[in-house]
Amino acid sequence: MASTMLSLASTTLSASLSMQEILKGKARLGSGSVSTLFNKEKGNPFIKAKSFGRISMTVAVNVSRFEGIAMAPPDPILGVSEAFRADTDVKKLNLGVGAYRTEELQPYVLDVVKKAENLMLERGENKEYLPIEGLAAFNKVTAELLFGADNPVIKQQRVATVQGLSGTGSLRLAAALIERYFPGAQVLISSPTWGNHKNIFNDARVPWSEYRYYDPKTVGLDFEGMISDIKAAPEGSFVLLHGCAHNPTGIDPTPEQWEKIADVIQEKNHVPFFDVAYQGFASGSLDADASSVRLFAARGMELLIAQSYSKNLGLYAERIGAINVVCSSADAAARVKSQLKRIARPMYSNPPVHGARIVANVVGDPILFNEWKEEMEMLAGRIKNVRQKLFDSLSAKDKSGKDWSFILKQIGMFSFTGLNKTQSENMTNKWHVYMTKDGRISLAGLSLAKCEYLADAIIDSYHNVS
Repeated sequence: MASTMLSLASTTLSASLSMQEILKGKARLGSGSVSTLFNKEKGNPFIKAKSFGRISMTVAVNVSRFEGIAMAPPDPILGVSEAFRADTDVKKLNLGVGAYRTEELQPYVLDVVKKAENLMLERGENKEYLPIEGLAAFNKVTAELLFGADNPVIKQQRVATVQGLSGTGSLRLAAALIERYFPGAQVLISSPTWGNHKNIFNDARVPWSEYRYYDPKTVGLDFEGMISDIKAAPEGSFVLLHGCAHNPTGIDPTPEQWEKIADVIQEKNHVPFFDVAYQGFASGSLDADASSVRLFAARGMELLIAQSYSKNLGLYAERIGAINVVCSSADAAARVKSQLKRIARPMYSNPPVHGARIVANVVGDPILFNEWKEEMEMLAGRIKNVRQKLFDSLSAKDKSGKDWSFILKQIGMFSFTGLNKTQSENMTNKWHVYMTKDGRISLAGLSLAKCEYLADAIIDSYHNVS
């Protein structure tokens, strides 16, 4: 912030001085000139008083050291919610952020989460610091949930698990590990992918490139392109894969395609790197949604897996997740874990305890665990019903003969509509439907009652906007 002080005598100053003119000492009044001096003791530029006929002027200027920092653009995902809140139209819909809503479009706290929190209160648990690696009980159950408690990688202690700050923080830890111990190695990212993936690797100074994934012609998976690009990548690359419910497309490989992907990654000596943000929330089955990760682990491959409990337990604000590194030996896992802790220490010191205890209580208690599975099936079921209703509405209303069945072939909380940027902007500007500009909508934020309205908006935007 800059401030100025003017002292005028006998008359008023009719001309205005720009800040740049003052700072550069180029302002002129009448036949006189204003020169800028610098007070070295106070560190502030100022302009000495000087007479110009009947005008006496004194200007003091304080300029922020942060003057050169530009305003950052709004986040492409979180910025959608900011724009939504500013809209006063009663028909508005927020389909941008991936957060579950009830049929009344209200946030939902799982019943099993409330029970777990009540247990914590009854036990009178403290708020002491956790170890750098996080809550031991959480780390145990989260690895078992991912791989299965009887999996050899668990039994042989070949998994290094460190609690992270949800999926984002866990990915960031892994990125720092890659940058430090695999210098020059690149990460292959699907095109398209979750909007924050590139930010994470850019911030960690890890080079990345893209592999083909989405085919706009079929609104499906470009499997041949994906395989070709993974084959063409430099040997030893890290291949970032979405464990289930690919974000943003909702398009997952088939079990047979996962086998082929694993074949190519093994042939090229690549390192599989999974982002698992929706285990149990995609299909309603925890085991089915972890099948891709377990396939790679069963082949004896070393791999990285980032987990998040934002979606499947609705712990969005608790920032609870984990990074898991499957190694070829228990000794290697112990060393990897030590270095993950070393990376975490100067980054955030140690993770929060509240969300970790919720997960440990839910997953570690057989009764609560079964209740959670039932509740997850209910959440996933509501999204499936919304997906079906949206398809039915589009098919009934659109008389062009366009095939909308791709919506039913997608899975999870998102649907990739196939709308381009201009069409997506029409959805917002005309219909007050807030979504990301790549055409992704969050079905978790849609109700059955709003499906027909959304169908009208999509049909109009698709057919009437080029």
